[in-house]
Amino acid sequence: MASATPLELRPLGNTGLKLSCVGFGASPLGNVFGPISESDAIATVRQAFSLGINFFDTSPYYGGTLSEKMLGIALKALGVARNEYIVSTKCGRYKEGFDFSAERVTRSIDESLERLQLDYVDILQCHDIEFGNLDQIVNETIPALLKLKEAGKVRFIGITGLPLEIFSYVLDRVPPGTVDVILSYCHFSINDSTLEDLLPYLKSKGVGVISASPLAMGLLTENGPPEWHPASPELKAACQDAAAYCKEKGKNISKLAVQYSLLNKDISTVLVGMNSVKQVNVFSILTSLYVDENVAAAVELATVGKDEKTLSQIEGILKPVKNQTWPSGIQQCR
Repeated sequence: MASATPLELRPLGNTGLKLSCVGFGASPLGNVFGPISESDAIATVRQAFSLGINFFDTSPYYGGTLSEKMLGIALKALGVARNEYIVSTKCGRYKEGFDFSAERVTRSIDESLERLQLDYVDILQCHDIEFGNLDQIVNETIPALLKLKEAGKVRFIGITGLPLEIFSYVLDRVPPGTVDVILSYCHFSINDSTLEDLLPYLKSKGVGVISASPLAMGLLTENGPPEWHPASPELKAACQDAAAYCKEKGKNISKLAVQYSLLNKDISTVLVGMNSVKQVNVFSILTSLYVDENVAAAVELATVGKDEKTLSQIEGILKPVKNQTWPSGIQQCR
């Protein structure tokens, strides 16, 4: 069932693409957070698409290529025209390790297209470039991706990673318009909004912005982050306090976190991992329809507005640890 309020579409830089403000992070389809059957993958993607989500993001790294395979099966099962959805995958990071060589990324796209059952991807991104040599990214990887663009296998080129400084390093060293999009994660959420400082620069370059992990890899949830989460004990404790405050007030910190991440419209889409029909379907008293919990958060934000009082209280709790980041060495969920 579709939501009564259409999901907002936002332009992605100078690409001409319009992405749903909530994007489908497909890493869970690779069993990253537990097993998911092919039928559940198909049902989850179908439900997301029916609710207005048109952007699907994956990588050969997720589940050791399983995410791409499952997403390909699910998208084919939709039975809709190719131009009705936007697909992004990545290159350079694999189960075996990192390899940003021209030869490997060129071979990588053919492998990805086969798994996705597609003739082209809308966006191909260099995956977590801080683990490679940034000069190689500039001088070898991106030129190889431009050739793939010329061949029609890729429409647009992107780069991803955790440290924000990697984006300006690359963008300042390639011709304007070479890199179309960046994907940043964990830097536009209630506890860390440092991506905001970079947005004017990215806008001046004509680069579209995708923000992932609005829940800060599990920090902004009632259950808390996984054991391996690299945040400091102080940050984890503050987020637990914020979650407890929300629960006491009958609020859900995860929904508020997603809404916070949707507030800045210079960010084209907020990627959220979705892995089951049970997760996708929750009852929304605002629309009186079963809708995806993340879509429901976006619909509520669009129709009712943000919960100023609760957000203000959460920001107060998190103020002592605001913008405290962590090393990018541990990235199981990425």
